[in-house]
Amino acid sequence: MNINIKNFEDVKSVYNSLPAWGILSSLDIRNCDLDLITDKKYVEKFAVELCDLIGMKRFGDPVVVHFGEDEHVEGFSMTQLIETSLVSGHFANASRNVYLDIFSCKVYDPFKAAEFATKFFKGDDFDINVLFRK
Repeated sequence: MNINIKNFEDVKSVYNSLPAWGILSSLDIRNCDLDLITDKKYVEKFAVELCDLIGMKRFGDPVVVHFGEDEHVEGFSMTQLIETSLVSGHFANASRNVYLDIFSCKVYDPFKAAEFATKFFKGDDFDINVLFRK
């Protein structure tokens, strides 16, 4: 089912009308500040602040690991368990892009999350896809 989602009111409306079990938002943030996306402590701080912003209760600390033998994919990957599911991301050094996924069975504002993440990493712009899980 293809649903046109433009704002948080649309998200809540669709979530309640389906009814959905959860929301997955996938964010592609382009041309981020390389110094920020390659700073482990900054990425950890981001995970904590994002969860606070969208009202998610974190389960443990974020896990941030650097890997990638191929420079095309090299960078940090981050996971943050939340009581309602998971926040994950990959920070690609070569492209300076951030690929962020937020999945939760609790309603949250994916547009607020996208704007926050783009500003946090000083990205130029973002694409967002929102999927409702049933």
